[in-house]
Amino acid sequence: MRRVPVVPTAVVMLAVAAMVGLGLWQLLDRLPAKQAYLARLAANPSRPPIAFPRFPDDSLLFRRASGFCLQPTAIALAGAGASGFRAIAQCRTGAEGPGMIVQLGTTVDPARRVAWKGGPVSGTIGHAPSSAPLIAGLFHRQPQLLMLVADPPVDGLTANGRPDIDSVPNSHLAYAGQWFFFAAIAAIIYSLALVRRWRTRPEAPVVAAPAPPR
Repeated sequence: MRRVPVVPTAVVMLAVAAMVGLGLWQLLDRLPAKQAYLARLAANPSRPPIAFPRFPDDSLLFRRASGFCLQPTAIALAGAGASGFRAIAQCRTGAEGPGMIVQLGTTVDPARRVAWKGGPVSGTIGHAPSSAPLIAGLFHRQPQLLMLVADPPVDGLTANGRPDIDSVPNSHLAYAGQWFFFAAIAAIIYSLALVRRWRTRPEAPVVAAPAPPR
């Protein structure tokens, strides 16, 4: 009879069970929740416009909004792929409060100086660019700041691309598949290791007990 090592087998079984559990969590909990969230976001463009929110709230993404920039404290250009560069303004909105970030428009000129002095602006709510490293989110997760993507653009800039729901990732099905794959690989590797162990260690012969004297 081939013997199965108890401790290593128990460890591998616990690891496989944990990975299957994580896959089921992604498939049965996280995926439906993300799909419901995306359905709410998909309806936002058709909802009535609102005032630009004072604090981050991802449930308002892609909704039409308006705000008033009392004074831009900084205007910088950020890469926008094929569109060239995005002109992004940091705005004061009052004596107190977090202010407002506005994407004013785009330009293909990396040296373009935007002379916008502020005022009323309307557009669509999207995520502001983030410079935080990805690893920082593993230890101290903060909501990503929102930005008003101006429509129409200001100061003669080219029109912005409207924020789109396709920019919101939905990878939970892939994550579930990865966990199930890892569980299967762990089980297969351990099974092959057992087979190899049995082949390299022949089973000890069974020695018959001597017959009692007559």
